[in-house]
Amino acid sequence: MTGAIPALGLAMLLTLAAAPPVSAADTIRVAVVESARVVELRGVDIDVTELGGCPACASPSRRAALVRATAAGGGVEIDGVRSAEQPIRFNGREYTGALEIVRNGDGLAVVNELPLEEYVVGVLRAEAGDKWPLEALRAQAIVARTYAAYHRTIAGGKPYHIVASTAHQQYAGRVPPASPIWGAVRDTAGQVLLWEGELFPAFYHTESGGYTEDPRSVFAARNMPALKPVRCEFSAGSPHYYWALDVKLADLAEVLKRNDVGVGSVTAIEVTERTPSLRAAVVTVHGRRGIARLRGNDFRRMLGYDTFKSTLFAVAVDEQAAHFSGRGYGHGVGMCQWGAKGMAEQGYAARKIVEFYYPGTVLGTLDRTGR
Repeated sequence: MTGAIPALGLAMLLTLAAAPPVSAADTIRVAVVESARVVELRGVDIDVTELGGCPACASPSRRAALVRATAAGGGVEIDGVRSAEQPIRFNGREYTGALEIVRNGDGLAVVNELPLEEYVVGVLRAEAGDKWPLEALRAQAIVARTYAAYHRTIAGGKPYHIVASTAHQQYAGRVPPASPIWGAVRDTAGQVLLWEGELFPAFYHTESGGYTEDPRSVFAARNMPALKPVRCEFSAGSPHYYWALDVKLADLAEVLKRNDVGVGSVTAIEVTERTPSLRAAVVTVHGRRGIARLRGNDFRRMLGYDTFKSTLFAVAVDEQAAHFSGRGYGHGVGMCQWGAKGMAEQGYAARKIVEFYYPGTVLGTLDRTGR
């Protein structure tokens, strides 16, 4: 133990000593975790420095191989321990670039700042994997870069631009240089999709179930394009094309109650409005104490996005359970990842894939300001 550095303001910067400087216009700040009470990072020869300097601190900068950070008062308390470890690791993953530990509400956020193109590589590793066809990986790179660059433009004064989870995009951290993903990202370096000349949130999803969705039916984000839904016949062989789920009525009533929907014992469920792609726009739940009309996306959120895979479903209710049968996985907006894989396997190039799923968009490049 080298001893604790006192609580150091609101943020600490941790970098590998050899990390090269990168222009801020070419980087992105990724929240690897948003609300942790304690954070432990491991590495070799890590610099620990308070952001902005700390004249009152006895030891504002220190090198260590294990760093443990705890939310303390209004700042961050750091313990450094010397030991032989691997490059900076957090939650079993390695990260390049700088890692910042910042206060975020009552907890800590770990923010990875790195070149945008390296971040896109980490997204592809998490969202698609090394074994997908090259043209599907190239299409995914264009879409992931567009989504990230858009979020970078709207972050304002926030301590990070984007979150490494399904709330935004998954991110795997450092990717070995031998991965074919690096080639897909290099082949499309700087390429983004533009809607009426501007970046837009290029949403994508796992599996469309046969039809994509108008983004305005799902999201209310700024600069939302009027993307035309498309019929997708390329993903029928995916493991998520069909799904089924049985939920006990007692469990369903409890889920609704936790979300302030107090209808009592559930007696019936109806899809009373559907979108043009046949997804549930409004779900009406009948109970012994009342009736509730819920947005289809809210109903899915309450049951869990991974459990209740999409709003493209039908439902039947008996005395014991609700029996759901559906298609697809995700919100259905933008590119269907399994559809992109199917198109690539049929010989479609990345450009044709993104043109199919984002009709009306134009393929462009990021300007020098990293717009």
